[in-house]
Amino acid sequence: MPKHTDTPRELCHEEKLAMPYRPCVGALVVNAEGLVWTGRRLPNEEYTGQSRLWQFPQGGIDPGEEPEPAARRELFEETSIRSVSLIGEVPDWLTYDLPDHLVGVALKGKYRGQKQRWFLYRFEGADEEVNVSAPGNGDKPEFDDWEWTYLEDVPARAVSFKVELYGQIIEALRGHPAIAWKTGA
Repeated sequence: MPKHTDTPRELCHEEKLAMPYRPCVGALVVNAEGLVWTGRRLPNEEYTGQSRLWQFPQGGIDPGEEPEPAARRELFEETSIRSVSLIGEVPDWLTYDLPDHLVGVALKGKYRGQKQRWFLYRFEGADEEVNVSAPGNGDKPEFDDWEWTYLEDVPARAVSFKVELYGQIIEALRGHPAIAWKTGA
């Protein structure tokens, strides 16, 4: 009789390519100084062994939910931030693939990566509104720290498989007047 194991089998390349992308949204929140909100992720199976854990709020789109309301919901669930107004968006869906060792494991084992719509919000509240240790709706915390930083600095602090995605976001938003640019627009 075969022995039961919880270790998933290694997927072949064709199986990985056949897996769908998880539909998601991301929220970039910019403050009055033009800096963007970033949070340091709590480690999970996707981030084991990673030292670069900073990212933007993001998450899945619920069935029947439109992308922009989903972004506001995810922002609140992860940061408690509600005081925002929509000031821009990345016009296209962007994708990233998980590293091979995480395909079939992370994202509940169902997806090869994520396809995301990104929205840019102006933060209209006070920093005290942010609460990553007990975020909105009583959800489990996803971050253990947060800060305002230059958008251009985020890829160097992000998990490796999101660096290219964050570069695409930067290029799509380059020159936006609400964002402070270190290198000029």
